[in-house]
Amino acid sequence: MSSKAVWFPTQSLIESTRLYQWMQQLGFQQYDDFLQAAVNDVGWFWQEAEKALGIEWFHPYDKALDLSKGIKWPDWYVDGRLNVVHNAVDKWANNPATAHRTALVWEGDDGAVKRYTFAELSGWVARVAEGLRKQGIEKGDRVSIYMPMLPETVVAMLAVAKIGAMFSPAFSGYGADAVAKRMEASTAKMLITADGFLRRGKAVAMKEEADRAVAMAPSVEKVVVVRRLGREIPWTEGRDVDWKELEAGVTRSGLQAGDAGRAGSETAGTGLPCEVMNSSDPLMLLYTSGTTGRPKGAVHTHAGFPLKAAFDAGFGMDLKQGETLFWVTDMGWMMGPFLVFGALLNGATAVLFEGSPDYPEPDRLWKLVADHQVTHLGISPTLIRSLMKHGESWVRKHDIGCLRAIGSTGEPWNPEPWMWLFEKAGNRKIPIINYSGGTEISGGILGNVLLRPISPITFNSPLPGMDVDVYDENGQPVRNAVGELVIKQPWVGMTNGFWQDPERYEKTYWSRWPDTWVHGDWVILDDEGFWTITGRSDDTLNVAGKRLGPAEMESVLVGHEAVLEAGTIGVPDEIKGEAAVCFVVLKPGYQPSPALQAELVDLVGEKMGKALRPKTIHFVKELPKTRNGKILRRAMRAAYLDKEAGDLSSLENPEAVEAIRTVRPQTS
Repeated sequence: MSSKAVWFPTQSLIESTRLYQWMQQLGFQQYDDFLQAAVNDVGWFWQEAEKALGIEWFHPYDKALDLSKGIKWPDWYVDGRLNVVHNAVDKWANNPATAHRTALVWEGDDGAVKRYTFAELSGWVARVAEGLRKQGIEKGDRVSIYMPMLPETVVAMLAVAKIGAMFSPAFSGYGADAVAKRMEASTAKMLITADGFLRRGKAVAMKEEADRAVAMAPSVEKVVVVRRLGREIPWTEGRDVDWKELEAGVTRSGLQAGDAGRAGSETAGTGLPCEVMNSSDPLMLLYTSGTTGRPKGAVHTHAGFPLKAAFDAGFGMDLKQGETLFWVTDMGWMMGPFLVFGALLNGATAVLFEGSPDYPEPDRLWKLVADHQVTHLGISPTLIRSLMKHGESWVRKHDIGCLRAIGSTGEPWNPEPWMWLFEKAGNRKIPIINYSGGTEISGGILGNVLLRPISPITFNSPLPGMDVDVYDENGQPVRNAVGELVIKQPWVGMTNGFWQDPERYEKTYWSRWPDTWVHGDWVILDDEGFWTITGRSDDTLNVAGKRLGPAEMESVLVGHEAVLEAGTIGVPDEIKGEAAVCFVVLKPGYQPSPALQAELVDLVGEKMGKALRPKTIHFVKELPKTRNGKILRRAMRAAYLDKEAGDLSSLENPEAVEAIRTVRPQTS
């Protein structure tokens, strides 16, 4: 894989970035020096970062970082008091210069569009927050949010946070069992859901699935329902609450009727005041699929996730006040809350999209960008691979000159789709900001900053403030070879353990080497300073003693003209210890055949060496994926070897796993 840069920032672009201007204010001329200073004193760095983000505190913190409980349990912004809703919404609503700027844009699957200013959003959140209180939600309670991408989804999150309760979003495509597991794990007191949503022009029912989930989660006392579709739904009197009831708590200006004397104007007050929260108070529980059947609940705080997300968006991706961020995601994935807090804390607009980026035509994504003047677009490599097959003419239909950057998350790239996006969509001008971290990170570990050249599929820098390295199996730094991605110091946004399971948190990330976070990604750092993620380390193959990231072999296969996508797993082999088995999805117009199978096996041997030729290649219609585009190789391997696959609730297409079961060798 070439690491030669293809995008180069001009000096004027560099000097226009928030990162460069901030670095200069702090007295640094060279980015490398700044990056080093950020890890030499992470407490100093994150103190400066919160100032640069303009975070407003109800009570200032005593010091930025306290490590008295050790590196695994840092205490950030000690004894500071704040509330994320004040910083995301109310402070903009209270400022006449920003009150009437657009905070939120929503587009439905059917093309319906709604827009909300910061002032309108602030008032709406206050009304719903008051309604939540009337329904018995108190500081510290957990509220599950099982919702499609609607404006009410964002309002629900913010209203819960405003009164000091915790929200826990679940992927809108989950079945009842997965939702129930998460509600049960968090002992949620309330579920907020919808009657359904639209996807590809069809109504998708949701309330019935929510009811099934609640039946398995005895802690849930109330179910709030947003009527997106206005369809007939089952209703449990005394338990179910119409969303409109929540909104009835205060007057239109956002103030209780008795507070009319304080009103003045829509921007003068935000109604219900924000609960004053400690920096370390929990804001959100984000559940991730575990390799066992039990999801892990990452605990995020008011001064954690939102600040890291806002920093990465604002300084990592150069999102500025008044610009527009749109990420193709779901609120149940980390990038959903990232979109909300990354945009709003920076005074930017967040775009939510209910539908599919290729419906009703393959240009829907580019139409959205043009219609809403999106400056920062977030996608996954899988999405681009699916759009590529339709050709570049669909991109050309729209003027996307508003775009300043394209972000990418979810999985490693292959070179071909990366170059297609760069050349066909971006005309070789728009930087692709590869961005990788995780739910437990609150954002990115590695990224592409606009101060350095960008090369295909790689990362050009750790995010500032992230003390990152690559270790070999002995815990020693390694270059130009695959190793474990590790983080050597804490950062703002680091998960405050797993919900009521501190031992599992320590075992998951801290058990391999002393005081070292092992993230679970295989990565290469080369002599040019480019980082390449080759896959999850639990996906890694060890063929005849050679460690191999699956993405490397998949890239070779995708390089063949007939191959649209590929997935690679390792299976036990008597001679090599482990051998590669590949699953290939063909492009339209190509048919599976023994000749093509042999040709692809030979291609891998030619490109990677005969010893690494796959044991076999299977043709499949699709690969098992999560909604945000990650290929679930763990599920592929389990199905192929007829083993227990663990938690598969994040899968969008479980039938793809069953298809792999049917091709597995019966003697394995």
